[in-house]
Amino acid sequence: MKKVAIVGIGPTGIYTFHALVERGEPLAVKLYERAKEAGVGMPYNSNNNTDHMLANIASIEIPPIYITYLTWLQNQSDDYLTQFGIERTSLHERQFLPRVILGDYYRDRFLAIVDKARGSGFEVSVHESSEVTDLRADPNGVTLWINHATQPVEVDFTVIATGHLWPENNDSPREFFPSPWTGLMDAQINACRVGILGTSLSAIDAAVAVASQHGTFTTHTDNTLYFTRKPDSQNLKLTLMSRTGVLPEADFYCPLPYEPLNITTEQAIEHIIAQGQQGLLDRLFRLIVKQLQNAAPQWSQQVALETLTADTFSDIYFADRIQHDPFDWAERNLLEVERNKRKQHTVAWRYTLLRLHEVIEQVVSHLDDSDKERFKRGLGRVFIDNYAAIPSESIRRLLALRDVGLIEILALGSDYQRKNEQDKTIIYHDSQRREFDVFIDARGQKALKSKDIPFPSLRHQLLACGDEIPDIGEDYTLRAPKDACGRIAFGGLPWLMHDRPFIQGLVVSAEIGAAMANALTQGKVARRRKLWGNNDIDE
Repeated sequence: MKKVAIVGIGPTGIYTFHALVERGEPLAVKLYERAKEAGVGMPYNSNNNTDHMLANIASIEIPPIYITYLTWLQNQSDDYLTQFGIERTSLHERQFLPRVILGDYYRDRFLAIVDKARGSGFEVSVHESSEVTDLRADPNGVTLWINHATQPVEVDFTVIATGHLWPENNDSPREFFPSPWTGLMDAQINACRVGILGTSLSAIDAAVAVASQHGTFTTHTDNTLYFTRKPDSQNLKLTLMSRTGVLPEADFYCPLPYEPLNITTEQAIEHIIAQGQQGLLDRLFRLIVKQLQNAAPQWSQQVALETLTADTFSDIYFADRIQHDPFDWAERNLLEVERNKRKQHTVAWRYTLLRLHEVIEQVVSHLDDSDKERFKRGLGRVFIDNYAAIPSESIRRLLALRDVGLIEILALGSDYQRKNEQDKTIIYHDSQRREFDVFIDARGQKALKSKDIPFPSLRHQLLACGDEIPDIGEDYTLRAPKDACGRIAFGGLPWLMHDRPFIQGLVVSAEIGAAMANALTQGKVARRRKLWGNNDIDE
């Protein structure tokens, strides 16, 4: 029986395990999770989240594991739902719920996969509180070391599904959090000046998490959300900041699953790629223009789409937000999207951009360095903003904090500087100096390189090959070093972002998991992943 190790039992590891079991060939599977419970995932466990933090994905979009998320919710007890303030009659497939509930769903589904696997002849061993501290590709398999143990574990095939990673910076001041998921939930934040770098959902979640230590949100009879600050928390001041200071849109109504595109098709994308690198980004933009003109002719005429370029489109896209106070714009946008949801009205241009992002991502790895940078500065920001629309409730909470004067938004511009001075974080921008007692970097996951891989032996093997980033094939197996070929599937998201800027999300986790499971028996033509850079519209 082939021995398989899965390192990291969050969503990507779970979907990989599920695909292996559904494939049917009995395997000896060792599952390693450094957290206390396997199957929850860092973005969804109670150590990293409060009940206020919402997942920005609903049941209708989540790839089901035997049963849908909605069905699982409907099977829960009244007591379980009540602890989160959920009424059973209010459950529906487009509902945004706390992240920790989604963690409970994945934990339950993971245990269901374990049961089915064992009933199907698999040998399954679950190792919780078990961190893989080193990993090495060998001529006959893969060797792993668990919790720094001297005695290694040897397997035939290893799946790396370690999820998000924020390398530590020893130069940071004590009250600095490199992400909202690195100790913020366990920290008692005093009523002080809190700076949060980023203005997207992660940043808003961080603001809500801090604010919840100093007051409570309540919904009045008119369905308006209010925040009441504790008497001893008057000195708390939250500052969200980004280069532009724009807030994300509230999640908008659209048909799901996605309706097919009729112009920017897979065949059309393959055709423009086949014409070569020179001018590829501009050919891609012309294709996008045609699709938008076809799907949303009135909007296309309104923004003079035919006069725009791949470099100027983002200016028009964000213009309305930049010209208005961000809170006022968010309030107006919230009213619009909630009205559209009630009427089940789809805004054609928004929906077209949403459907386009997965198709055009295929082009990114084929762009030359100059066009990659242009894409990152322009179109990339547009598509990331569009698909990262956030729950309406998150906007309501932000506005409630605004109403009591607790939060502000700072547009930093393009040349700001951040420095650490003693126990303070200092931001310099526009000849101004801003001091923060606590600072949270909430810009999201950055693309990582081979030097950041947390397994010393594998890191050395990759760097010895001269690979600045891991050489990963379309089936997610490593193509170098030679001993890793056909033995290690690399599904660590931060290392996949170099030429897949939109790779994050549960749908993608399921796709990667299925591909890595298939890699056990079949391979695909390798392609080299090219350097993309930070997936960050706020930076």
